[in-house]
Amino acid sequence: MLTRLTFLGFVIAVASVSVADEQASGLVFEKDVAPILKVKCIKCHNSKARKAELDLGSFTSLSKGGESGAILDAENPKEGVLYEYIHDGTMPPEDAKPLTSREKETLLQWIRSGAKSQASAAPQVSQHDVIPILNLRCTVCHGLRQKSAGLDLRTKQSMLKGGKSGPAFVPGKPEESLMLKKIHAKDMPPPARLIPDGVRPVDATELKILTQWIAYGAPIIEVAADVATTESDALVTDEDRQFWAFQKPVRPKPPAVKNQTQVRTPVDAFLLKKLEAAGLSYNEQADRMTAIRRVAFDLTGLPPDWKDVERFLADQSNDAHAKIVDRFLASPRYGERWGQYWLDLSGYADSEGKRSADPIRPHAWRYRDYVVRSFNMDKPYDRFLLEQIAGDELVDYENAKEITQPMMDNLVATAFLRMAPDGTGSDIVNTVEERFEVIADELQVFGSAILGLTLECAKCHSHKYDPIPQRDYYRLMATFKGAYDEHDWLKPSFVPGQTKAKKPGRVLTHVTSEVTKKWEADKAAIQRQIYDINTVIAKQREEVRNRLLAEKLKSIPEVIRSDVEQAIRTNDKKRSEVQKYLAKKFSKQLTFDEKALAAADSKYKKAAADAAKKIKELQTDMPKAPQIRALWDRGEPSNTYIYLRGQITTPGRLVGPGVLSVLTDGKTPFTPTAPWPGSNKTGRRLALANWLISKDHPLTARVMVNRIWFH
Repeated sequence: MLTRLTFLGFVIAVASVSVADEQASGLVFEKDVAPILKVKCIKCHNSKARKAELDLGSFTSLSKGGESGAILDAENPKEGVLYEYIHDGTMPPEDAKPLTSREKETLLQWIRSGAKSQASAAPQVSQHDVIPILNLRCTVCHGLRQKSAGLDLRTKQSMLKGGKSGPAFVPGKPEESLMLKKIHAKDMPPPARLIPDGVRPVDATELKILTQWIAYGAPIIEVAADVATTESDALVTDEDRQFWAFQKPVRPKPPAVKNQTQVRTPVDAFLLKKLEAAGLSYNEQADRMTAIRRVAFDLTGLPPDWKDVERFLADQSNDAHAKIVDRFLASPRYGERWGQYWLDLSGYADSEGKRSADPIRPHAWRYRDYVVRSFNMDKPYDRFLLEQIAGDELVDYENAKEITQPMMDNLVATAFLRMAPDGTGSDIVNTVEERFEVIADELQVFGSAILGLTLECAKCHSHKYDPIPQRDYYRLMATFKGAYDEHDWLKPSFVPGQTKAKKPGRVLTHVTSEVTKKWEADKAAIQRQIYDINTVIAKQREEVRNRLLAEKLKSIPEVIRSDVEQAIRTNDKKRSEVQKYLAKKFSKQLTFDEKALAAADSKYKKAAADAAKKIKELQTDMPKAPQIRALWDRGEPSNTYIYLRGQITTPGRLVGPGVLSVLTDGKTPFTPTAPWPGSNKTGRRLALANWLISKDHPLTARVMVNRIWFH
């Protein structure tokens, strides 16, 4: 009986599994899955509120995944992120309405059975899947700056227009498309240009996408770039903005304290309030010798001069302390002392770093001097930031009749955005991946130095602690795209032996006439010294040569000796036929190279060696042509896509320029405009700078005040 019952149970179980499998195989997204997602998930994961960059509103958007990539795994359904989160109960989160057992099982069965949909089986590819691939692999030679063979691959229209060999592709006919033929034959990108141009071959996945796009007629889907609008932001809430650091600072009322006589400034009251609560008070006032030492070290980093000490000790006026503070503030050492803190924030360095070659940054010192000079002249902080973020967009320096010192300072200031390590000067590492790393490092400098925020996390995913969506990171990156475009790159320097094509580097030559004149004068002075040395040694060389020639001529028959000497001394182009014959016959015997001259005269040998050494030293000191290490807007940037997981090979949604939503009201558009009529600049960084220095900005002043207070 037991055996029969066991067998019967087995049959029932098998039948049940078969029925379950059959039911699961009939599950489709639209009928069985979408209703569940609409109730439990769509609030956070829809086309507007793309939390984690995930939209579950349609099968197509679900299939594209989120900031971590695809959430469905066709080959291993149980290893997909969606399956894992549902199975483990990670989603929906604790504060949301949980899935019922039946809903959970339906979703899991749907995934296990192949995640079917009633939607068309045709792949949803568009130009936004293709253009990022072409930017990555092709447009360095067939794009904005260069159109090899007359071909531009940046748009469908330009691809169909084609180049010297005709259209790049034939819609609906991938097998007849020249672009694909070239890729299959491994002719494109050209193997010889991979390293010099910083590109890599098209991989299998990319080729499949290109082929599908062409096969389906190269569909164009108009998608507006994700930018801030007048509608409330769905990713950052007003509650997020309530955190104290994201609120505009307001002047608080100084607290009442017991010992009011110790309060000289409002700051004293706040500090004393805390001390009194602990039963403490201020120390006794420091003696005057201690006071002046504190002021001197704090403002200049150096001890006070004894004359300053004597003057301060003798000054019994009420404002004696204020006067000595002003005196040290006026010292050139003040800018050097306090400028170093800003230079540290910017990551200032005189070499590129990153690689073992570590090429020198020959013009970086101009930025160092600019910072020191700005502190010494007490430049307002808002102007200081404006110049460093968008100095190139303040004045039309490109068409100016003369470069003034303020114009040059504006350009020098932008080196703030050029201080992150940049190893792309070598061909082998000048890839889009390396360029993107430079941009990411510079955004990190920008965020930490000016906003006091760590932005780097949001490069790969929405920030785990601060309300910074991944979308905002790439919006911010787009504001720099006119100058920092990973698909339209300028090298920082050219490393000898590691760079083939010397294209224009990322330096400007817009310097003042005074700087040019000084350079020319310094260069001329060294050239004169080199000329004088060469003149002296040339005279000595000729004397040794003449003496050696006279000795060697003694071995020539006297009857032709004078004719041979004249032939040797005559310029080759002015020799007669006879002289040419004589010179050819006796030149080996009577012509002396530098080695022979040095061997014939030890004094000359030493003099020549000393001269060569001195000339080499002078050539090392030869001033380089005045240039500026700067960042400037070049116009017409490529599109900015969110890079899923921070990987350039996995582009996501299209975004436009913008700022961090949490630092705005969430419904004010970011609207860059050209900085002047007819400008070829985007105005994006200028708009960013003006946003930073606006009086309503919650962080800019607060962060700098905190830094000063800290030091």
